[in-house]
Amino acid sequence: MSNITQSTTLGSDDPRGLEDAYWTAKQQGRTDSFVADMLDRYRNTPDNPLYAAWYYRLQGLGREGETGEAAIAWRMAAVLALLTGIIFAVLLGSRFTFDDGAPYLMLLWSPIVAVSVYAFLVRENDAARRRALPVLGSVLAAGVYVFTLSAWLSGETYRILMMLHLPLLAWLCVGLGLLGWRSSARERFAGLIKSLEIGITGGVFGIAVGIFAMITMGLFQALSVHLPDWTIRLLFGGAAGLVPVMAVAVAYQPQRSILAQRFEQGVGRLAPILMRLLLPLTLLVLIVYLCFIPFNFMGPFRNRELLVVYNVMLFAVMGLLIGATPLRETDLAQRTQDWLRRAILAVAALSVIISIYALAAVVTRTWLGGFTANRVTVIGWNTINIGLLITLLYRQWRDGREVWIASFQKVVSAGLIVYAGWTLVLVLTLPFLFRGA
Repeated sequence: MSNITQSTTLGSDDPRGLEDAYWTAKQQGRTDSFVADMLDRYRNTPDNPLYAAWYYRLQGLGREGETGEAAIAWRMAAVLALLTGIIFAVLLGSRFTFDDGAPYLMLLWSPIVAVSVYAFLVRENDAARRRALPVLGSVLAAGVYVFTLSAWLSGETYRILMMLHLPLLAWLCVGLGLLGWRSSARERFAGLIKSLEIGITGGVFGIAVGIFAMITMGLFQALSVHLPDWTIRLLFGGAAGLVPVMAVAVAYQPQRSILAQRFEQGVGRLAPILMRLLLPLTLLVLIVYLCFIPFNFMGPFRNRELLVVYNVMLFAVMGLLIGATPLRETDLAQRTQDWLRRAILAVAALSVIISIYALAAVVTRTWLGGFTANRVTVIGWNTINIGLLITLLYRQWRDGREVWIASFQKVVSAGLIVYAGWTLVLVLTLPFLFRGA
């Protein structure tokens, strides 16, 4: 529950107390917390007439920003998106490349996007605004650190690894700044679900922007008109810079807390349905794959590319399980939850078996060929994800079906902390452990 209602002794039969709490929250600019709390109370006890009355009252407030569709700050989003796009286009220039010709933007895009997105998100969030300096300072410091080491101390392998890990670190920093270190497991899980929705929205925008850019290029080529280099960079790089900020602006309402966001409309409704439909298909694929392992048992021990596939598969499974799990117990009927839980546990169990098999192959190759930056990275991530899946299975067995959603969310919340720690270790230490790699 929110701090507003925790601070007062409010029962289900205390209408005056709830009214006072509402106006106190409104005066303090924390209406979104009050709304999230009341919605949770209503969903947990829908038969309570007082909570039901507040639910329908809040539904009718609409334009005040408590529950209805809030207006998108298009002006601010457009300014930040255009600024990001211009920076992208500039960094694609031939003067801003590494020795092998790779553009600086390959490394620097995620810190740039993190700064723009955070600036948009905190415009109506006082707590997140107070955390802006440490959050953005950490993101920028990480970007400068990785860029410097990539340019002067380390080699191509480190740069490729940082292309994958620096965006993860930037995303974690933005999420931590927005939610706060003391955020609950449900709030962090809600942040993951919203991030998934933003990612899908950005993917749709990216496809549309890519089609527009290709059509534009095709039209000018049909007229034998050769666009200057800066125009092409602005068309592709600039357009790519627009997408992340606009996706966040469409999918996230900064004036609301994370639990008061809309999860039941548009892409936010489509994403979990898609993930749940993919669960039985994933389960079938894992079963078939397990049956084929004995016929090519030594494949991963000899083939490096297969190990990359296994690592990607493990992250995809983690994303699938998170996307398929409902945010609240009232989001699905109990019978549907029971079948969903069984499917999630089955996929998790089979993924553990396959991942341990893949980890054994990586460890064997490391034993025979020595440590490399790639092998250390893969061993770390595989160990973490296997540990999280095993913890998930154990917690589900221990806690039971009655609280399975809350139990799942606690494992995911703890996993985010481990993810952040391992990412930071890789960013800081890899160039010194494997210098020149």
